[in-house]
Amino acid sequence: MCEPCKDITVSFAAATLLAERDWLILTHQYPDGDTLGSAFALCRALQLTGRKARVLCADEIPAKYDYLTAPARADEVTGAHIVAVDVADTKLLGGAVEALYADRVDLCIDHHLSNTRYASRLLLQDCSAAAMLVRQVIAAMGVSLDPQLAEALYTGISTDTGCFKYSNTTALTHQMAAELMEAGARTDMINREMFDIKSRARIELERLALAAMQFHFDDRVAVMPITLKMIRDAGAVENDMEGLPPIPRQVEGVWVGVTLREKAEGGFKVSFRTGKHANASDIAARLGGGGHAAAAGCTINKPLSEAIALVLETVACSIGVSL
Repeated sequence: MCEPCKDITVSFAAATLLAERDWLILTHQYPDGDTLGSAFALCRALQLTGRKARVLCADEIPAKYDYLTAPARADEVTGAHIVAVDVADTKLLGGAVEALYADRVDLCIDHHLSNTRYASRLLLQDCSAAAMLVRQVIAAMGVSLDPQLAEALYTGISTDTGCFKYSNTTALTHQMAAELMEAGARTDMINREMFDIKSRARIELERLALAAMQFHFDDRVAVMPITLKMIRDAGAVENDMEGLPPIPRQVEGVWVGVTLREKAEGGFKVSFRTGKHANASDIAARLGGGGHAAAAGCTINKPLSEAIALVLETVACSIGVSL
């Protein structure tokens, strides 16, 4: 079992990483650009200091991240120390990874204030992306940026800020992105791959999901279900899933956008996106989840109709309306 959680600084996190020779780096399930960019950047930084490291994800990594995974080296790290990046709760590790490592995490690097403090040591800052925190740690380790590192970090920062559109984008976000561009990150390629390209299956899935979207509370809440049947009918794969949660909030007048994605094992992964009228983290916390003020999530293990009813009841309480 891990010792009680201890909050640490960037310099202490760097020293912790340098103190050991082998590291297994864990991401969250349903991997996105921030968890993957952070993980592969940290993996390369450790390897550049002569240490062994590899990244482990419970789910298959989508093909669009091949530019991160293809050049990465996966070392044998038997008996390694464990670091989790962008993982607020061990429940998010998923499957066998959670079963094997949930109580063994030595270090967590995260930017979610809802972090459940499961690791022995926690580096936690409320910043735009976990990759921004990883960048600070890499600098404290004495590792200089190269194009491969820069692309991994830029992926994390750009995806968690919606290509610098979301409210979590700060002046520091742009400054760090500029630094990564100067270090050789192919930002045009990354931006097109992450934000512009959609498969025909993804377009079909969006069509089905939009057709099923519901509006509640004078159109202030939009709920978009994504069922396994929709995914099958569209011919979609995991690579087509990222970027769906923001869609309901894109509708004019919507305060709270909700996406419910059905899981293969049952139940739904629920994502909340909000603006100034609601706090996504507070809504998710009422349902056992967490995240950020504008983007958060939880899991509801109920049939779709019951899951939607529970979400609406919770959102109503949060925004002060009657059912």
